[in-house]
Amino acid sequence: QVLLVESGGGLVQPGESLRLSCAASGSIVSIPTMAWYRQARGKERELVASLTRGGISKYADSVRGRFTISRDNTRKTVDLQMNSLKPEDTAVYYCYADVTIVGDYKYRAFWGRGTQVTVSS
Repeated sequence: QVLLVESGGGLVQPGESLRLSCAASGSIVSIPTMAWYRQARGKERELVASLTRGGISKYADSVRGRFTISRDNTRKTVDLQMNSLKPEDTAVYYCYADVTIVGDYKYRAFWGRGTQVTVSS
């Protein structure tokens, strides 16, 4: 139906950068919202950043000024540029998309399987 595939996770030292990418595929009509969430061990999943098709962005306070979300509506991708990474950023990062699909009128949520980001010295 709809598949979200993340890439770009890995192990980095504090202060370094990573760029996460997510590609959506399937019988997609439109994607009103694309976003990145993360879940650290022992914590609840939290919104990192989101971006609507119209260009409205939202960031968690903990990442504002360090992370930048972007999307390519033609390619159906969303990226997260993560700079000045901190150990507190260590988590599994999940791609999210709120989409409409062929043959349906309702928005539906889809999630990627996640990619691990570890920030450690």
